[in-house]
Amino acid sequence: MTSEPTSRGLNPLSWFKSSYSGSGGGDCVEVAAAFVTVHVRDSKDRALPSISVGATQWAAFVGFAAGRATEL
Repeated sequence: MTSEPTSRGLNPLSWFKSSYSGSGGGDCVEVAAAFVTVHVRDSKDRALPSISVGATQWAAFVGFAAGRATEL
């Protein structure tokens, strides 16, 4: 994973991109975990706003996605 510290107000965020995304660009997102939320943004256009979801909801999404990946 790679990280890039980014300021949001007073609390800096460290953004991470999956090592599965490679270096060729493409469709990828970056995530930054905060105390109770996870922020998600487009890795190709970091100037766009990010979305924020609760940490519990993010964990449920990742668990679902990981389960679906094994079915493919």
